[in-house]
Amino acid sequence: MIRALFHATTLPNANAPYNVLHLKIYYPATPTNSDAERMTGVIPADKTSAPMPVVIFFNGINVGIESYHWLAVKLAEANIVTVMYTHVAETLPNVIGLTPSIDLSRVKPETYGSGATCPAIQPILDSLTQLNKDEKSPLYQALDLNNVILGGHSAGGTVALQNAQFFEQVKAVFAYAGHTMASTMLGFAPGTVLNIGSKSVMLMRGDRDGVIAASRVRYGTDEQSPDPVEKTFDEACQPSAGEEAWDVLLQGANHFSIVHPLDETTGRFFLDMEMTRPAEEIRNEIAGLVKLFINKHVRGQKLELQAEHAVIRKK
Repeated sequence: MIRALFHATTLPNANAPYNVLHLKIYYPATPTNSDAERMTGVIPADKTSAPMPVVIFFNGINVGIESYHWLAVKLAEANIVTVMYTHVAETLPNVIGLTPSIDLSRVKPETYGSGATCPAIQPILDSLTQLNKDEKSPLYQALDLNNVILGGHSAGGTVALQNAQFFEQVKAVFAYAGHTMASTMLGFAPGTVLNIGSKSVMLMRGDRDGVIAASRVRYGTDEQSPDPVEKTFDEACQPSAGEEAWDVLLQGANHFSIVHPLDETTGRFFLDMEMTRPAEEIRNEIAGLVKLFINKHVRGQKLELQAEHAVIRKK
Protein backbone atom coordinates (compact mmCIF):
# COMPACT_ATOMS: atom_id res chain seq x y z
CA MET A 1 0.00 0.00 0.00
CA ILE A 2 1.29 3.46 -0.93
CA ARG A 3 0.11 6.36 1.19
CA ALA A 4 0.95 10.05 1.40
CA LEU A 5 0.78 12.60 4.16
CA PHE A 6 0.65 16.37 4.04
CA HIS A 7 2.79 18.82 5.94
CA ALA A 8 3.36 22.57 5.82
CA THR A 9 6.34 24.74 6.59
CA THR A 10 7.42 28.29 5.96
CA LEU A 11 10.24 29.86 4.01
CA PRO A 12 12.58 32.08 6.02
CA ASN A 13 12.91 35.67 4.80
CA ALA A 14 9.85 35.38 2.51
CA ASN A 15 6.78 37.58 2.80
CA ALA A 16 3.24 36.27 3.36
CA PRO A 17 1.29 34.91 1.62
CA TYR A 18 4.17 33.62 -0.53
CA ASN A 19 6.16 32.08 2.33
CA VAL A 20 4.36 28.73 2.73
CA LEU A 21 5.38 25.33 1.35
CA HIS A 22 2.76 22.59 1.23
CA LEU A 23 4.47 19.20 1.27
CA LYS A 24 3.14 15.83 0.11
CA ILE A 25 5.24 12.87 1.24
CA TYR A 26 4.73 9.47 -0.44
CA TYR A 27 5.75 6.28 1.37
CA PRO A 28 5.03 2.54 1.55
CA ALA A 29 2.59 1.79 4.36
CA THR A 30 1.46 -1.17 6.45
CA PRO A 31 -2.13 -1.02 7.75
CA THR A 32 -2.81 -2.08 11.33
CA ASN A 33 -6.61 -1.93 10.85
CA SER A 34 -6.99 0.24 13.93
CA ASP A 35 -9.97 2.50 14.57
CA ALA A 36 -7.63 5.50 14.34
CA GLU A 37 -6.61 4.48 10.82
CA ARG A 38 -10.20 4.06 9.71
CA MET A 39 -11.14 7.47 11.07
CA THR A 40 -8.11 9.49 9.90
CA GLY A 41 -6.72 7.59 6.92
CA VAL A 42 -3.25 7.95 8.44
CA ILE A 43 -1.36 4.66 8.14
CA PRO A 44 2.17 4.03 9.46
CA ALA A 45 5.10 3.45 7.16
CA ASP A 46 6.16 -0.06 6.27
CA LYS A 47 9.54 -0.27 8.00
CA THR A 48 10.63 -3.53 6.37
CA SER A 49 13.22 -1.57 4.39
CA ALA A 50 13.71 1.25 6.89
CA PRO A 51 15.47 3.55 7.00
CA MET A 52 14.54 4.43 3.42
CA PRO A 53 16.31 6.93 1.16
CA VAL A 54 14.41 10.12 0.39
CA VAL A 55 13.87 11.91 -2.91
CA ILE A 56 13.02 15.61 -2.85
CA PHE A 57 11.47 16.33 -6.23
CA PHE A 58 11.18 19.84 -7.72
CA ASN A 59 8.35 20.61 -10.14
CA GLY A 60 8.68 22.60 -13.31
CA ILE A 61 7.41 26.17 -13.44
CA ASN A 62 3.58 26.15 -13.37
CA VAL A 63 3.40 22.35 -13.36
CA GLY A 64 1.42 21.04 -10.38
CA ILE A 65 2.78 18.20 -8.26
CA GLU A 66 -0.21 16.03 -9.19
CA SER A 67 1.40 15.66 -12.62
CA TYR A 68 4.31 13.82 -10.99
CA HIS A 69 2.12 11.69 -8.72
CA TRP A 70 2.68 8.66 -10.95
CA LEU A 71 6.46 8.86 -10.43
CA ALA A 72 6.20 9.35 -6.66
CA VAL A 73 4.03 6.23 -6.39
CA LYS A 74 6.48 4.13 -8.43
CA LEU A 75 9.39 5.29 -6.28
CA ALA A 76 7.49 4.61 -3.06
CA GLU A 77 6.73 1.12 -4.37
CA ALA A 78 10.52 0.66 -4.56
CA ASN A 79 10.85 1.77 -0.91
CA ILE A 80 12.08 5.24 -1.86
CA VAL A 81 10.20 7.93 0.08
CA THR A 82 9.39 10.85 -2.20
CA VAL A 83 8.63 14.45 -1.21
CA MET A 84 6.95 16.97 -3.47
CA TYR A 85 5.70 20.41 -2.57
CA THR A 86 3.60 23.30 -3.80
CA HIS A 87 4.90 26.84 -3.60
CA VAL A 88 3.06 29.80 -5.11
CA ALA A 89 5.31 32.84 -5.48
CA GLU A 90 7.11 34.94 -8.08
CA THR A 91 8.41 32.91 -10.99
CA LEU A 92 9.68 36.08 -12.67
CA PRO A 93 9.61 39.65 -11.34
CA ASN A 94 5.93 40.56 -10.81
CA VAL A 95 4.72 37.22 -12.22
CA ILE A 96 3.03 34.84 -9.75
CA GLY A 97 2.86 31.11 -10.37
CA LEU A 98 3.90 27.65 -9.21
CA THR A 99 7.62 27.57 -8.58
CA PRO A 100 10.24 25.17 -7.19
CA SER A 101 11.48 28.21 -5.23
CA ILE A 102 14.44 30.02 -6.70
CA ASP A 103 16.50 32.77 -5.09
CA LEU A 104 17.59 34.74 -8.15
CA SER A 105 20.00 36.79 -6.04
CA ARG A 106 22.10 33.61 -5.77
CA VAL A 107 22.07 33.03 -9.53
CA LYS A 108 24.28 35.87 -10.69
CA PRO A 109 27.90 35.89 -11.88
CA GLU A 110 29.10 37.38 -8.58
CA THR A 111 27.01 35.15 -6.28
CA TYR A 112 26.59 31.72 -7.89
CA GLY A 113 28.34 29.07 -5.83
CA SER A 114 28.14 31.05 -2.60
CA GLY A 115 25.14 29.11 -1.31
CA ALA A 116 21.92 27.30 -2.14
CA THR A 117 19.79 28.84 -4.89
CA CYS A 118 16.65 27.13 -3.53
CA PRO A 119 15.50 28.36 -0.09
CA ALA A 120 12.96 25.52 0.17
CA ILE A 121 15.44 22.67 0.69
CA GLN A 122 16.53 23.34 4.27
CA PRO A 123 12.96 23.85 5.61
CA ILE A 124 11.95 20.59 3.90
CA LEU A 125 14.90 18.73 5.43
CA ASP A 126 14.00 20.21 8.84
CA SER A 127 10.38 19.05 8.44
CA LEU A 128 11.49 15.54 7.49
CA THR A 129 13.79 15.41 10.51
CA GLN A 130 10.87 16.43 12.73
CA LEU A 131 8.57 13.76 11.27
CA ASN A 132 11.28 11.10 11.52
CA LYS A 133 11.81 11.82 15.23
CA ASP A 134 8.16 12.19 16.25
CA GLU A 135 6.84 8.95 17.77
CA LYS A 136 3.31 9.94 16.73
CA SER A 137 4.33 10.42 13.09
CA PRO A 138 3.58 7.65 10.55
CA LEU A 139 7.14 8.22 9.32
CA TYR A 140 8.75 7.69 12.74
CA GLN A 141 12.25 6.22 12.20
CA ALA A 142 11.38 5.39 8.58
CA LEU A 143 13.62 7.92 6.80
CA ASP A 144 17.32 7.72 5.97
CA LEU A 145 18.10 11.42 5.99
CA ASN A 146 21.78 10.73 5.41
CA ASN A 147 20.86 9.46 1.94
CA VAL A 148 18.85 12.16 0.19
CA ILE A 149 18.45 12.46 -3.57
CA LEU A 150 17.44 15.67 -5.35
CA GLY A 151 15.41 15.29 -8.54
CA GLY A 152 13.36 17.53 -10.76
CA HIS A 153 11.82 18.41 -14.10
CA SER A 154 12.64 21.40 -16.31
CA ALA A 155 13.36 24.40 -14.03
CA GLY A 156 12.93 21.99 -11.13
CA GLY A 157 15.67 19.85 -12.63
CA THR A 158 17.88 22.92 -12.79
CA VAL A 159 17.17 23.59 -9.10
CA ALA A 160 18.15 20.01 -8.24
CA LEU A 161 21.39 20.27 -10.22
CA GLN A 162 22.36 23.64 -8.75
CA ASN A 163 21.82 22.70 -5.12
CA ALA A 164 23.08 19.15 -4.51
CA GLN A 165 26.56 20.50 -3.84
CA PHE A 166 25.44 22.50 -0.80
CA PHE A 167 23.97 19.65 1.27
CA GLU A 168 26.20 16.93 2.67
CA GLN A 169 23.30 14.51 3.09
CA VAL A 170 22.48 14.71 -0.62
CA LYS A 171 24.21 11.78 -2.27
CA ALA A 172 22.95 12.01 -5.85
CA VAL A 173 20.90 14.15 -8.23
CA PHE A 174 18.77 13.52 -11.31
CA ALA A 175 16.97 15.79 -13.71
CA TYR A 176 14.61 15.39 -16.64
CA ALA A 177 14.83 18.22 -19.20
CA GLY A 178 16.91 20.24 -16.73
CA HIS A 179 20.29 21.89 -17.32
CA THR A 180 22.51 24.63 -15.91
CA MET A 181 22.97 27.00 -18.83
CA ALA A 182 22.70 30.51 -17.40
CA SER A 183 20.43 33.28 -18.62
CA THR A 184 22.12 36.30 -20.14
CA MET A 185 19.38 38.39 -18.43
CA LEU A 186 21.09 37.60 -15.12
CA GLY A 187 24.40 38.98 -16.38
CA PHE A 188 26.10 35.82 -17.62
CA ALA A 189 28.06 35.67 -20.86
CA PRO A 190 26.38 33.79 -23.74
CA GLY A 191 26.83 30.02 -23.51
CA THR A 192 27.75 29.99 -19.80
CA VAL A 193 27.21 26.65 -18.04
CA LEU A 194 27.07 26.72 -14.25
CA ASN A 195 28.96 24.20 -12.11
CA ILE A 196 26.93 21.46 -10.42
CA GLY A 197 29.50 19.99 -8.03
CA SER A 198 30.96 16.51 -7.89
CA LYS A 199 28.01 14.29 -6.87
CA SER A 200 26.69 11.43 -8.96
CA VAL A 201 24.27 12.87 -11.50
CA MET A 202 21.87 11.61 -14.14
CA LEU A 203 20.63 13.95 -16.85
CA MET A 204 17.63 12.71 -18.84
CA ARG A 205 16.26 14.39 -21.94
CA GLY A 206 14.04 13.68 -24.92
CA ASP A 207 15.02 14.05 -28.56
CA ARG A 208 11.66 15.78 -29.21
CA ASP A 209 12.04 18.59 -26.65
CA GLY A 210 10.55 21.71 -28.20
CA VAL A 211 10.58 23.79 -25.02
CA ILE A 212 14.34 23.77 -24.50
CA ALA A 213 14.85 24.37 -28.22
CA ALA A 214 12.56 27.41 -28.11
CA SER A 215 14.29 28.77 -24.99
CA ARG A 216 17.87 28.92 -26.28
CA VAL A 217 17.62 32.66 -26.82
CA ARG A 218 17.75 32.99 -23.02
CA TYR A 219 21.29 31.64 -23.02
CA GLY A 220 22.60 33.67 -25.94
CA THR A 221 22.86 30.63 -28.22
CA ASP A 222 21.22 29.65 -31.49
CA GLU A 223 19.55 26.52 -32.86
CA GLN A 224 22.85 25.16 -34.16
CA SER A 225 24.43 25.21 -30.70
CA PRO A 226 24.72 22.02 -28.65
CA ASP A 227 21.65 20.95 -26.69
CA PRO A 228 21.78 22.66 -23.25
CA VAL A 229 21.42 19.34 -21.41
CA GLU A 230 24.18 17.79 -23.50
CA LYS A 231 26.33 20.88 -22.89
CA THR A 232 25.70 20.60 -19.14
CA PHE A 233 26.86 16.98 -19.18
CA ASP A 234 29.96 17.79 -21.22
CA GLU A 235 31.04 20.92 -19.33
CA ALA A 236 29.50 20.94 -15.84
CA CYS A 237 29.52 17.29 -14.77
CA GLN A 238 32.83 16.51 -13.10
CA PRO A 239 32.13 13.55 -10.81
CA SER A 240 34.60 12.90 -8.01
CA ALA A 241 36.30 9.55 -7.44
CA GLY A 242 33.71 6.84 -6.96
CA GLU A 243 30.92 8.94 -8.47
CA GLU A 244 29.51 8.86 -12.01
CA ALA A 245 27.66 11.15 -14.41
CA TRP A 246 25.11 9.90 -16.92
CA ASP A 247 23.56 11.52 -19.99
CA VAL A 248 20.39 9.73 -21.11
CA LEU A 249 18.77 10.67 -24.43
CA LEU A 250 15.32 9.09 -24.64
CA GLN A 251 14.13 8.50 -28.18
CA GLY A 252 10.66 9.77 -29.02
CA ALA A 253 10.32 11.71 -25.75
CA ASN A 254 9.56 15.42 -25.42
CA HIS A 255 9.83 18.04 -22.67
CA PHE A 256 6.64 16.97 -20.90
CA SER A 257 7.01 13.19 -21.21
CA ILE A 258 7.56 13.04 -17.45
CA VAL A 259 4.27 14.89 -16.83
CA HIS A 260 0.99 12.96 -16.47
CA PRO A 261 -1.66 14.14 -16.67
CA LEU A 262 -0.66 17.27 -18.55
CA ASP A 263 -2.52 20.40 -17.46
CA GLU A 264 -2.87 22.37 -20.69
CA THR A 265 -4.10 25.52 -18.91
CA THR A 266 -0.65 26.37 -17.52
CA GLY A 267 2.99 26.05 -18.46
CA ARG A 268 4.47 26.20 -21.96
CA PHE A 269 3.37 22.85 -23.39
CA PHE A 270 2.42 24.57 -26.66
CA LEU A 271 6.13 24.92 -27.49
CA ASP A 272 6.72 21.16 -27.32
CA MET A 273 6.98 18.66 -30.16
CA GLU A 274 4.83 15.55 -30.39
CA MET A 275 6.08 12.33 -28.82
CA THR A 276 6.73 9.52 -31.29
CA ARG A 277 6.36 6.67 -28.81
CA PRO A 278 3.54 5.80 -26.36
CA ALA A 279 3.62 8.17 -23.39
CA GLU A 280 3.21 5.41 -20.81
CA GLU A 281 6.12 3.48 -22.29
CA ILE A 282 8.35 6.54 -21.95
CA ARG A 283 7.22 7.20 -18.37
CA ASN A 284 8.00 3.61 -17.42
CA GLU A 285 11.50 4.04 -18.86
CA ILE A 286 12.01 7.25 -16.89
CA ALA A 287 10.88 5.62 -13.64
CA GLY A 288 13.01 2.56 -14.31
CA LEU A 289 16.09 4.68 -14.92
CA VAL A 290 15.54 6.71 -11.75
CA LYS A 291 15.19 3.55 -9.66
CA LEU A 292 18.32 2.04 -11.22
CA PHE A 293 20.25 5.26 -10.59
CA ILE A 294 19.22 5.44 -6.93
CA ASN A 295 19.84 1.76 -6.30
CA LYS A 296 23.29 2.06 -7.84
CA HIS A 297 24.51 5.33 -6.35
CA VAL A 298 22.68 5.40 -3.01
CA ARG A 299 22.04 1.76 -2.17
CA GLY A 300 25.35 0.56 -3.60
CA GLN A 301 23.91 -2.09 -5.90
CA LYS A 302 26.14 -3.17 -8.79
CA LEU A 303 23.96 -2.11 -11.70
CA GLU A 304 24.34 -0.44 -15.05
CA LEU A 305 21.87 2.11 -16.32
CA GLN A 306 20.06 0.88 -19.39
CA ALA A 307 16.85 1.46 -21.31
CA GLU A 308 15.71 -0.05 -24.59
CA HIS A 309 15.01 3.24 -26.34
CA ALA A 310 17.82 5.41 -24.99
CA VAL A 311 21.30 6.52 -25.94
CA ILE A 312 23.36 6.63 -22.75
CA ARG A 313 26.74 8.20 -22.10
CA LYS A 314 28.74 7.88 -18.88
CA LYS A 315 31.77 9.51 -17.32
